[in-house]
Amino acid sequence: MIDPNLKPEYSDSHALIIGINDFQHASPLEYAISDAEAISEALIKKFGFPKEHVQLLTNKEATRGNIMSAYMGYSQSGTEINDRILVFYAGHGVTQRGARGEIGFLVPHDGNLEDLSTLIRWDEFTYNAELIRAKHILFIMDACYGGLIFQRAMPAGSMRFLKDMLLRPVRQAITAGKADQVVADSGGPSPSHSVFTGHLLDALDGNATTDDGVLAASGVMSYVYDKVSKDIHSRQTPHYGFFDGDGDFIFQAPIIGRLTKEDKVDEDVLITIPSVEIPEAIEQPDTLVSTVKEYLADPKTTIKLHDVSIQHVRKYLLETTKEKFPVQDVQFTIEEFTKRLEHYNTIAQDLKLLTSCLSYWGEETHQTILQKAVGRSTDHLYPESGQGIWLALRWYPIIIITYSAGIAAVAAKKYNNLHSLFLTHTASRRSSEETTELLWSLGEAILELERTNAFKQLPGHERNYVPRSEYLFKLLQPDLDDLFFLGNEYEQAFDRFEVMLALTHADLRHQREQHIWGPVGRFGWKYSGRGGTENSLSGIIAEAKAMSSSWPPLKAGFFGGSLERFNAVASEYEAIIKRLGWW
Repeated sequence: MIDPNLKPEYSDSHALIIGINDFQHASPLEYAISDAEAISEALIKKFGFPKEHVQLLTNKEATRGNIMSAYMGYSQSGTEINDRILVFYAGHGVTQRGARGEIGFLVPHDGNLEDLSTLIRWDEFTYNAELIRAKHILFIMDACYGGLIFQRAMPAGSMRFLKDMLLRPVRQAITAGKADQVVADSGGPSPSHSVFTGHLLDALDGNATTDDGVLAASGVMSYVYDKVSKDIHSRQTPHYGFFDGDGDFIFQAPIIGRLTKEDKVDEDVLITIPSVEIPEAIEQPDTLVSTVKEYLADPKTTIKLHDVSIQHVRKYLLETTKEKFPVQDVQFTIEEFTKRLEHYNTIAQDLKLLTSCLSYWGEETHQTILQKAVGRSTDHLYPESGQGIWLALRWYPIIIITYSAGIAAVAAKKYNNLHSLFLTHTASRRSSEETTELLWSLGEAILELERTNAFKQLPGHERNYVPRSEYLFKLLQPDLDDLFFLGNEYEQAFDRFEVMLALTHADLRHQREQHIWGPVGRFGWKYSGRGGTENSLSGIIAEAKAMSSSWPPLKAGFFGGSLERFNAVASEYEAIIKRLGWW
């Protein structure tokens, strides 16, 4: 569930720092305490961690009981939802093989390698992390061991919105090495520090900072992985990734104050994760996306692609029944609204990825599959009685699927696919006996959602001109960037899609009801080029005028292929935007 209390900032910072040189039953280390003290000092002096919230446990203090007591203390009254926690350990790590694979252990001061009950299983940290309210937890382990299972690593060169990363919960970790590797306790780039912590300190000292001065855990992890694996004194390869959530632990972000000021628009910046080779420790399994790519590349597998698509549509329909999302006798609260949004986001994930791939890489032969995937997903959305907000929200997953597929088509300049998507036959919102174009149904669903003002109640969106659009803008970016490596092109593709949606819906409404209206997105407040932003609406109008009949959307069939018809609709719609007075 998206907690409505989450904010794009930290309310407090905590750290548990452990360094052990002397062990009761294991060989001593030379620089573990020095490493721990240096990390503790950096957190306090450079990143504003309150000294009283930084717990430093060394040697005899770092017993199994003390470590786990300090860590589990965060699950009680020790932290709040907008807090961050960093856990650093410098010491021995060991690996034992179990029936289901490797199991990693940390060795406390009183740990006995002959008695596993005296050690700390790595997953005691990860499993118990769900008991801790703090939205961001980063584990940094200067020890080598196996058994770490990560959901993913941030793909090299990925881009993420800063405020969005601060809002999304996350659990991240990096260890000095894998199982059976020996940690170099000395010989690092800094005197009196291990190879791993020496490069870590360099990262925290600014070497992993972006041009905007942002220092994020993903950047730190990428930097340390690259440096340690290539260090001539190193015989270890760090292991890092995410084991829960998709935000990012932020060490510093000097520009966040400017971005979080109250305003009508949601200003944010894209942060690039430094490009290094993808860690070999993260083995990407076969996924839906890889399967769809394989089938798209071979004309002989079109039937298989159809079957995969239908399989996911059936699953989607089973998971979005009115029994699971009742529309009657459920009072509106922001908690219930955000809970449904998150549930819908999860359920729609596979179809969102599938249709996006079809739109980006698909050819004419794949358009039928795209239309069927989207059209059949609306089979159960027939008119019925119920509370307005919940009835309108039933179309929300179709909105995010269409947005993703549409942005993908625009990014790939495949306007034939976008046109095919918009003309998909879907359930009618007015009659259970009819079908209508997705373009029409989507516009009506968006209009109903706008009337409820529900998205305006989401934290951070209370003052936005177009909160629904701003919310979708952030929501869809990570997956589309990972799929298509859009980077800074994402915003242009998003705005261009929303303009095409607005103008084509306005065109259809004019044909049916003799008046102009289309869903207004972020491009509405950009109309005057506010803050140096691109004016997508007027840009598209000028582009069509310059290219005339060779304009790709006209060649794809938009506006009946008529430039005159486009000009008439665009001119009147532009007048509507001018009357909004958002600048």
